[in-house]
Amino acid sequence: MASKKKTAIEIIALQCSECKRKNYTTYKNRKNIQGKLELKKYCPFDRKHTLHKEAKAK
Repeated sequence: MASKKKTAIEIIALQCSECKRKNYTTYKNRKNIQGKLELKKYCPFDRKHTLHKEAKAK
């Protein structure tokens, strides 16, 4: 059985704050960014730029 190695860089998903869909995935370095990541990104479902917050990636 393979074990997951705990590293400083992890994969996260960015979830739209309006439609609650996970539109983007990105990497985050836990040593540099302790809090939750929030970015303004384009939501193709709402067809406008909205705030996207960090969520767990599957």
